[in-house]
Amino acid sequence: MIFCGIELMPGQKERVPLPVPGAQSLDTVCLCGAALGKTLVVTAGVHGCEYVGVQALRRLAAELDPAELSGNVIFLPLANPTGFYAGAKRVVPEDGVNLNRAFPGDPAGTLSVRLAHALEATLYPAADFLADLHSGDCNEALYPLVFFPTAGTEAVNQAACTAAQALTVPYRVRSTAKNGLYSWAVQNNLPAILIERGGMGTWSEPEVDACCEDVRSLLRHLEILPGGNLTREQEEIVEARYVEAPSNGLWLPTVGLNERVRQGALLGRLEDLAGQCIWEVRAEFDGIVLYHTVGLGVEAGDPLIAYGHP
Repeated sequence: MIFCGIELMPGQKERVPLPVPGAQSLDTVCLCGAALGKTLVVTAGVHGCEYVGVQALRRLAAELDPAELSGNVIFLPLANPTGFYAGAKRVVPEDGVNLNRAFPGDPAGTLSVRLAHALEATLYPAADFLADLHSGDCNEALYPLVFFPTAGTEAVNQAACTAAQALTVPYRVRSTAKNGLYSWAVQNNLPAILIERGGMGTWSEPEVDACCEDVRSLLRHLEILPGGNLTREQEEIVEARYVEAPSNGLWLPTVGLNERVRQGALLGRLEDLAGQCIWEVRAEFDGIVLYHTVGLGVEAGDPLIAYGHP
Protein backbone atom coordinates (compact mmCIF):
# COMPACT_ATOMS: atom_id res chain seq x y z
CA MET A 1 0.00 0.00 0.00
CA ILE A 2 1.34 3.46 -0.94
CA PHE A 3 -0.37 6.59 0.39
CA CYS A 4 0.99 10.16 0.17
CA GLY A 5 4.35 8.74 -0.90
CA ILE A 6 4.64 6.42 2.14
CA GLU A 7 4.86 2.68 1.50
CA LEU A 8 3.24 0.34 4.02
CA MET A 9 3.90 -3.38 4.09
CA PRO A 10 1.18 -6.00 4.68
CA GLY A 11 0.14 -6.05 8.32
CA GLN A 12 1.51 -2.55 9.02
CA LYS A 13 -0.28 0.38 10.71
CA GLU A 14 1.21 3.86 10.26
CA ARG A 15 0.39 7.50 10.84
CA VAL A 16 0.83 9.27 7.50
CA PRO A 17 0.69 13.06 7.01
CA LEU A 18 -1.67 14.25 4.27
CA PRO A 19 -0.16 17.41 2.72
CA VAL A 20 -2.25 20.57 2.33
CA PRO A 21 -0.94 23.38 0.10
CA GLY A 22 0.28 26.27 2.24
CA ALA A 23 -0.97 24.75 5.51
CA GLN A 24 -0.17 22.15 8.14
CA SER A 25 -0.59 18.55 7.04
CA LEU A 26 -3.58 16.53 8.18
CA ASP A 27 -3.09 13.40 10.32
CA THR A 28 -4.23 10.09 8.86
CA VAL A 29 -3.96 6.53 10.12
CA CYS A 30 -3.34 3.90 7.43
CA LEU A 31 -3.78 0.16 7.92
CA CYS A 32 -2.34 -2.14 5.26
CA GLY A 33 -4.08 -5.50 5.44
CA ALA A 34 -2.25 -8.79 5.51
CA ALA A 35 -4.16 -9.88 2.41
CA LEU A 36 -5.27 -8.11 -0.74
CA GLY A 37 -8.69 -6.46 -0.95
CA LYS A 38 -10.52 -3.17 -1.27
CA THR A 39 -9.64 0.15 0.39
CA LEU A 40 -12.10 1.98 2.64
CA VAL A 41 -11.51 5.66 3.42
CA VAL A 42 -13.37 7.12 6.41
CA THR A 43 -13.28 10.83 7.26
CA ALA A 44 -14.58 12.89 10.19
CA GLY A 45 -14.23 16.36 11.63
CA VAL A 46 -15.30 18.28 8.52
CA HIS A 47 -17.30 20.49 10.92
CA GLY A 48 -15.62 21.59 14.12
CA CYS A 49 -18.40 20.83 16.62
CA GLU A 50 -19.34 17.33 15.42
CA TYR A 51 -17.60 14.89 17.72
CA VAL A 52 -18.97 11.36 17.50
CA GLY A 53 -17.12 10.46 14.29
CA VAL A 54 -13.85 11.93 15.55
CA GLN A 55 -13.98 9.76 18.67
CA ALA A 56 -15.03 6.69 16.68
CA LEU A 57 -12.08 6.94 14.28
CA ARG A 58 -9.63 7.50 17.14
CA ARG A 59 -10.90 4.33 18.80
CA LEU A 60 -10.97 2.25 15.63
CA ALA A 61 -7.46 3.35 14.68
CA ALA A 62 -6.23 1.92 17.97
CA GLU A 63 -8.37 -1.25 17.97
CA LEU A 64 -8.21 -2.54 14.40
CA ASP A 65 -5.43 -5.03 13.67
CA PRO A 66 -4.18 -4.84 10.07
CA ALA A 67 -3.18 -8.51 10.30
CA GLU A 68 -6.91 -9.32 10.32
CA LEU A 69 -7.73 -7.22 7.23
CA SER A 70 -8.07 -8.25 3.60
CA GLY A 71 -7.54 -4.83 2.07
CA ASN A 72 -6.68 -1.41 3.41
CA VAL A 73 -8.21 1.27 5.61
CA ILE A 74 -7.43 5.00 5.71
CA PHE A 75 -8.83 7.07 8.59
CA LEU A 76 -8.84 10.87 8.63
CA PRO A 77 -10.24 11.82 12.06
CA LEU A 78 -9.90 15.62 11.63
CA ALA A 79 -10.50 17.10 8.19
CA ASN A 80 -10.88 20.62 9.66
CA PRO A 81 -8.52 20.75 12.65
CA THR A 82 -8.59 24.52 13.19
CA GLY A 83 -12.40 24.43 13.24
CA PHE A 84 -12.33 21.56 15.73
CA TYR A 85 -9.94 23.19 18.19
CA ALA A 86 -11.68 26.58 17.88
CA GLY A 87 -15.16 25.04 18.31
CA ALA A 88 -16.23 26.75 15.08
CA LYS A 89 -19.80 26.04 13.97
CA ARG A 90 -19.87 24.67 10.38
CA VAL A 91 -16.93 26.66 8.96
CA VAL A 92 -13.17 26.75 8.55
CA PRO A 93 -12.29 29.71 10.82
CA GLU A 94 -9.60 31.15 8.57
CA ASP A 95 -12.00 32.00 5.73
CA GLY A 96 -15.51 31.40 7.16
CA VAL A 97 -16.34 28.82 4.48
CA ASN A 98 -18.18 25.55 5.07
CA LEU A 99 -15.68 22.87 3.99
CA ASN A 100 -18.55 20.66 2.90
CA ARG A 101 -19.50 23.32 0.34
CA ALA A 102 -15.93 23.87 -0.94
CA PHE A 103 -15.66 21.03 -3.48
CA PRO A 104 -14.16 20.93 -6.04
CA GLY A 105 -11.11 22.41 -4.37
CA ASP A 106 -8.38 24.77 -5.56
CA PRO A 107 -4.71 24.51 -4.48
CA ALA A 108 -4.37 28.30 -4.85
CA GLY A 109 -7.54 29.32 -3.00
CA THR A 110 -8.37 30.09 0.62
CA LEU A 111 -7.79 27.42 3.26
CA SER A 112 -11.16 25.68 2.89
CA VAL A 113 -10.76 25.11 -0.86
CA ARG A 114 -7.11 24.10 -0.39
CA LEU A 115 -8.28 21.52 2.14
CA ALA A 116 -10.91 20.33 -0.33
CA HIS A 117 -8.26 20.05 -3.04
CA ALA A 118 -5.95 18.06 -0.75
CA LEU A 119 -8.72 15.65 0.23
CA GLU A 120 -9.93 14.95 -3.29
CA ALA A 121 -6.40 14.69 -4.69
CA THR A 122 -5.20 12.16 -2.09
CA LEU A 123 -8.22 10.28 -0.72
CA TYR A 124 -10.34 9.73 -3.82
CA PRO A 125 -7.67 7.94 -5.90
CA ALA A 126 -6.79 5.68 -2.95
CA ALA A 127 -10.35 4.56 -2.19
CA ASP A 128 -12.76 1.94 -3.43
CA PHE A 129 -15.40 3.34 -1.05
CA LEU A 130 -15.61 6.47 1.11
CA ALA A 131 -17.67 7.23 4.22
CA ASP A 132 -17.84 10.69 5.79
CA LEU A 133 -18.91 10.86 9.46
CA HIS A 134 -20.99 13.80 10.72
CA SER A 135 -23.28 14.84 13.58
CA GLY A 136 -25.75 17.60 14.17
CA ASP A 137 -23.73 20.74 14.83
CA CYS A 138 -23.52 22.37 18.26
CA ASN A 139 -26.97 23.95 17.73
CA GLU A 140 -28.66 20.96 16.08
CA ALA A 141 -30.48 17.91 17.45
CA LEU A 142 -30.37 14.99 15.02
CA TYR A 143 -31.74 11.46 14.70
CA PRO A 144 -29.24 8.89 13.32
CA LEU A 145 -29.37 8.51 9.54
CA VAL A 146 -27.28 7.91 6.45
CA PHE A 147 -27.35 9.91 3.23
CA PHE A 148 -26.79 7.97 0.01
CA PRO A 149 -26.44 9.54 -3.45
CA THR A 150 -28.86 9.72 -6.35
CA ALA A 151 -26.79 12.17 -8.42
CA GLY A 152 -24.08 9.74 -9.54
CA THR A 153 -24.03 6.97 -12.12
CA GLU A 154 -26.44 4.11 -11.61
CA ALA A 155 -23.60 1.79 -10.59
CA VAL A 156 -22.16 4.24 -8.04
CA ASN A 157 -25.59 5.07 -6.60
CA GLN A 158 -26.45 1.39 -6.23
CA ALA A 159 -23.11 0.51 -4.61
CA ALA A 160 -23.58 3.31 -2.08
CA CYS A 161 -27.21 2.40 -1.36
CA THR A 162 -26.35 -1.27 -0.83
CA ALA A 163 -23.56 -0.33 1.59
CA ALA A 164 -25.87 2.06 3.46
CA GLN A 165 -28.28 -0.80 4.11
CA ALA A 166 -25.58 -2.54 6.16
CA LEU A 167 -25.58 0.23 8.78
CA THR A 168 -27.45 0.31 12.09
CA VAL A 169 -29.06 3.74 11.52
CA PRO A 170 -32.89 3.73 11.29
CA TYR A 171 -33.21 6.05 8.26
CA ARG A 172 -31.62 5.97 4.80
CA VAL A 173 -32.07 9.31 2.99
CA ARG A 174 -31.81 9.91 -0.74
CA SER A 175 -29.51 12.84 -1.52
CA THR A 176 -28.98 14.96 -4.63
CA ALA A 177 -25.99 16.89 -3.17
CA LYS A 178 -22.94 17.33 -5.41
CA ASN A 179 -20.41 19.64 -3.70
CA GLY A 180 -19.53 17.99 -0.39
CA LEU A 181 -16.66 15.69 0.51
CA TYR A 182 -18.72 12.55 -0.06
CA SER A 183 -21.00 13.90 -2.80
CA TRP A 184 -18.12 15.27 -4.90
CA ALA A 185 -16.52 11.82 -4.55
CA VAL A 186 -19.69 10.43 -6.13
CA GLN A 187 -19.30 12.90 -9.00
CA ASN A 188 -15.83 11.40 -9.46
CA ASN A 189 -17.34 7.90 -9.70
CA LEU A 190 -16.36 6.87 -6.18
CA PRO A 191 -19.18 5.22 -4.18
CA ALA A 192 -19.65 7.17 -0.94
CA ILE A 193 -22.10 7.82 1.90
CA LEU A 194 -22.49 10.33 4.72
CA ILE A 195 -23.37 8.99 8.18
CA GLU A 196 -24.93 11.24 10.84
CA ARG A 197 -24.92 10.44 14.58
CA GLY A 198 -25.15 12.71 17.62
CA GLY A 199 -25.44 16.48 17.88
CA MET A 200 -25.69 19.56 20.06
CA GLY A 201 -21.92 19.72 20.59
CA THR A 202 -21.84 16.51 22.64
CA TRP A 203 -20.82 12.88 22.27
CA SER A 204 -21.53 9.77 24.31
CA GLU A 205 -20.02 6.31 24.57
CA PRO A 206 -23.16 4.61 23.17
CA GLU A 207 -23.10 6.93 20.13
CA VAL A 208 -19.39 6.26 19.57
CA ASP A 209 -20.00 2.52 19.96
CA ALA A 210 -22.76 2.68 17.34
CA CYS A 211 -20.58 4.70 14.97
CA CYS A 212 -17.74 2.19 15.36
CA GLU A 213 -20.19 -0.60 14.55
CA ASP A 214 -21.26 1.25 11.40
CA VAL A 215 -17.63 1.43 10.21
CA ARG A 216 -17.09 -2.23 11.05
CA SER A 217 -20.28 -3.04 9.14
CA LEU A 218 -18.85 -1.27 6.09
CA LEU A 219 -15.59 -3.20 6.48
CA ARG A 220 -17.53 -6.47 6.55
CA HIS A 221 -19.68 -5.35 3.61
CA LEU A 222 -16.53 -4.64 1.58
CA GLU A 223 -15.04 -7.97 2.77
CA ILE A 224 -12.10 -6.16 4.37
CA LEU A 225 -13.12 -7.68 7.71
CA PRO A 226 -14.51 -11.21 7.92
CA GLY A 227 -17.96 -11.89 9.28
CA GLY A 228 -20.34 -11.56 6.37
CA ASN A 229 -22.70 -8.77 5.39
CA LEU A 230 -25.99 -7.94 7.08
CA THR A 231 -28.90 -5.96 5.66
CA ARG A 232 -30.49 -3.95 8.49
CA GLU A 233 -34.06 -2.86 8.91
CA GLN A 234 -34.23 0.75 7.75
CA GLU A 235 -36.83 3.16 6.47
CA GLU A 236 -35.91 4.94 3.25
CA ILE A 237 -36.63 8.66 3.01
CA VAL A 238 -37.50 9.33 -0.62
CA GLU A 239 -38.06 13.07 -0.32
CA ALA A 240 -36.77 15.56 2.25
CA ARG A 241 -37.21 19.26 3.02
CA TYR A 242 -34.39 21.31 4.51
CA VAL A 243 -35.81 24.59 5.82
CA GLU A 244 -33.57 27.62 6.35
CA ALA A 245 -34.27 30.88 8.14
CA PRO A 246 -35.35 33.69 5.78
CA SER A 247 -34.04 36.31 8.23
CA ASN A 248 -32.49 36.73 11.66
CA GLY A 249 -34.83 35.81 14.48
CA LEU A 250 -35.68 33.58 17.42
CA TRP A 251 -36.48 29.98 16.46
CA LEU A 252 -39.16 28.11 18.41
CA PRO A 253 -39.66 24.51 17.22
CA THR A 254 -42.99 22.85 18.02
CA VAL A 255 -42.04 19.23 17.20
CA GLY A 256 -39.35 16.80 18.34
CA LEU A 257 -36.89 14.41 16.75
CA ASN A 258 -38.30 11.33 15.04
CA GLU A 259 -41.82 12.75 15.40
CA ARG A 260 -44.29 11.83 12.67
CA VAL A 261 -46.06 14.90 11.33
CA ARG A 262 -48.99 15.40 9.01
CA GLN A 263 -49.14 17.71 6.03
CA GLY A 264 -49.90 21.23 7.19
CA ALA A 265 -48.70 20.63 10.77
CA LEU A 266 -46.89 23.52 12.45
CA LEU A 267 -43.20 22.60 12.82
CA GLY A 268 -41.99 25.85 14.35
CA ARG A 269 -42.11 29.63 14.34
CA LEU A 270 -39.54 32.32 13.74
CA GLU A 271 -40.19 35.37 15.92
CA ASP A 272 -38.62 38.77 16.43
CA LEU A 273 -37.41 39.99 19.81
CA ALA A 274 -40.77 41.59 20.54
CA GLY A 275 -42.58 38.29 20.06
CA GLN A 276 -44.08 39.00 16.64
CA CYS A 277 -44.19 36.00 14.31
CA ILE A 278 -41.92 36.51 11.30
CA TRP A 279 -42.56 33.15 9.69
CA GLU A 280 -44.29 29.84 10.33
CA VAL A 281 -42.87 26.54 9.10
CA ARG A 282 -45.54 23.99 8.18
CA ALA A 283 -45.07 20.50 6.78
CA GLU A 284 -45.54 20.28 3.04
CA PHE A 285 -46.25 16.55 3.28
CA ASP A 286 -46.62 13.75 5.83
CA GLY A 287 -43.17 12.98 7.18
CA ILE A 288 -40.66 12.36 9.97
CA VAL A 289 -38.56 15.02 11.73
CA LEU A 290 -34.90 14.17 11.04
CA TYR A 291 -33.16 17.12 12.71
CA HIS A 292 -33.86 20.63 13.94
CA THR A 293 -32.04 23.62 15.38
CA VAL A 294 -32.13 23.86 19.17
CA GLY A 295 -30.42 27.26 19.36
CA LEU A 296 -32.77 30.16 20.07
CA GLY A 297 -31.04 32.76 17.92
CA VAL A 298 -30.59 32.12 14.19
CA GLU A 299 -29.23 34.11 11.27
CA ALA A 300 -30.67 34.33 7.78
CA GLY A 301 -29.73 31.15 5.94
CA ASP A 302 -29.27 29.03 9.07
CA PRO A 303 -30.88 25.58 8.99
CA LEU A 304 -34.06 25.36 11.06
CA ILE A 305 -35.52 21.90 10.53
CA ALA A 306 -35.39 18.92 8.18
CA TYR A 307 -38.13 16.37 7.67
CA GLY A 308 -38.53 13.54 5.23
CA HIS A 309 -41.23 11.52 3.51
CA PRO A 310 -40.73 7.76 3.86
